Amino acid sequence: MRIHVLADSDTRWKWGAGLATGFCPQGEVHAHMLRGRSTPTARQMAEVGITPASITETTLPEFVTSPEVADADVIVLGTVGGATQAALHGLAHAFRDYPQRPVLVTGYVGVVYEKVTDGLLLRAGADIVLANSPYDTRRFRGIYEPLGIPGGSVVQTALPFLEQRPYDMNRAGAEHPYTVCFAVQPSVPEDRKSRTYLLRRAIQHARLRPGRDVLIKLRSRPGEQTTHIEAYHYQDLAEQMSEPMPPNLHFVYGNMSDTLDRTDLMITVSSTAALESMHRGMPTGILSDLGVREAHGNHYFVGSGCVTSWDDVDQGEAPLAHEAWKRDQGILADDPYGELRSRIDVLLRAPALPPITPYYTRANASGYMPTLLARRGLNPDGSPARGEGATGGSGSARRTSRRVMRSAYQFGVQRVAPKLQRWGDV
Repeated sequence: MRIHVLADSDTRWKWGAGLATGFCPQGEVHAHMLRGRSTPTARQMAEVGITPASITETTLPEFVTSPEVADADVIVLGTVGGATQAALHGLAHAFRDYPQRPVLVTGYVGVVYEKVTDGLLLRAGADIVLANSPYDTRRFRGIYEPLGIPGGSVVQTALPFLEQRPYDMNRAGAEHPYTVCFAVQPSVPEDRKSRTYLLRRAIQHARLRPGRDVLIKLRSRPGEQTTHIEAYHYQDLAEQMSEPMPPNLHFVYGNMSDTLDRTDLMITVSSTAALESMHRGMPTGILSDLGVREAHGNHYFVGSGCVTSWDDVDQGEAPLAHEAWKRDQGILADDPYGELRSRIDVLLRAPALPPITPYYTRANASGYMPTLLARRGLNPDGSPARGEGATGGSGSARRTSRRVMRSAYQFGVQRVAPKLQRWGDV
């Protein structure tokens, strides 16, 4: 099976590639990295640990008109909602005269706790919209069906990075110090004061518990970007502190699963790493220090039994998630890819698939769709705009110009903007 994954960041590549290898372990997976602010670096790609058959950096018009994509069996759209909707329009135009077309799959990388209706309608039109849990399946169908979108397009699965590595409660001992991992997030919280507070509490915990190892798990290195912009990198904040770091505190990078292999207690505000640790049966703490707030996403975990604070962690608390909550959130799925595998098989064996019909059209969203598509290089009918994709005119000079502009933009966003923000706080 030929599976082509379009991703716009390292996290969405991890999701899309993990999904592809999950429902089809012997599949031929091709990576298409959408050119933009968060295009993953080679280091970030390697860190995911999945080697694709090919890697292409692309624009959306180039992707939807690619002959390689047209030859795919399955296309996984691992992109933000607006890019997904634009891709659906572009692919609908590209395959309008094809007797056969690939199966289109999309979904969410992690916990869905904000802009639920907005994000779902931007994904409507794919053959399969994945829900990561029974809870999400109910929510998604409850939004689609009243609007005339087939609820059957929602297929229940689970996050592909939930690996079967159960945690051993008796693991800590003389050869393995009890290890607390604080999984940070690029934009939760966003402001310098809050991020400095969380860093200081991790440092304080390391000093209060010298027999423990305290890991600060970082998503990206200073200057790199992931799905969200990280203005105040924790390692930069640590370097600006006058006091030395305790010897049992360590900044770590790399694959989250590898870090969890050495962890005994996961601490975070609302990272999807919490779902990974809960899946293993590992103690997990969802921090309430900055409030339990929709803006932080930790409200999603209210029913888990894991909401706690650094004060409680300092005193030895190590919460375990409720089993019923974990099952409803898809963390304990017995066969997470069974339904998806069956649905894809049925669609691939069908004599013909119906035309791709995104929810938003020029008829029901004339003040929205043309602008959304134009920002991504497409005309209102989904065709590449003049000078984009297969209809482009000036060849290598145009591509070189785009690369230069992209490099300048990324440098500004990733390097200059965070420094300006930090200077503004001084």
